[in-house]
Amino acid sequence: MELLEAIQSRRSVKKFDKSHELTDDEVRQLIRCASLAPTSFNMQNWQFVAVRDAGQKTALCKAAWNQEQVCDAALVLVLAGDLKAHEDSSRTLRDAPDELTEMFDGMIKQFYGGNESLALQEACRSVGFAGQNVMLAARDMDYDTCAMIGFDPKAVAEILELPEHLPPLLMITVGRAAEPARKRWGLLDYEEVLSLDKYGERSFTGPIQG
Repeated sequence: MELLEAIQSRRSVKKFDKSHELTDDEVRQLIRCASLAPTSFNMQNWQFVAVRDAGQKTALCKAAWNQEQVCDAALVLVLAGDLKAHEDSSRTLRDAPDELTEMFDGMIKQFYGGNESLALQEACRSVGFAGQNVMLAARDMDYDTCAMIGFDPKAVAEILELPEHLPPLLMITVGRAAEPARKRWGLLDYEEVLSLDKYGERSFTGPIQG
């Protein structure tokens, strides 16, 4: 599937084929694509929990206020942000030149150290990039997805035994669609979302195609 086709055909599916399963290799492929998303200073400030066990999915479904796609999807991928990633850059810069490693290590700790709000914001950005990679990769593999923030993060963290510095920020269900997604509710026109050179300056008009 071409990239533009994957972007245009990606939808939030709510009904999944309960009988379909993802293979280990398919899960690894999704995580590899997630891991290729950009992060500040290459921090890779995320952790992924791939859930296929029926009991775990049932527990997560309850934590997601009984949204049935969590039980029915072949895979529930929970993306957690690592709020302590800035504390040790030795793993993420292990292939960098020594002088760059030393420089970046100091910059990372100075920029994020003691700033919990910024660390959380950065984790949200990173997880968002990774999640989009997952959804587009899944679409290319002829799977459908649904990105979810509708869950109790404390309950999800308890179910998955996530430590405090790894809060769950995003949940993505992956599988074969049993029913098509709802019709799009309305895409904003270019003129409603696009400014040229400065806010409010408009030139392009008309609906977004595709």
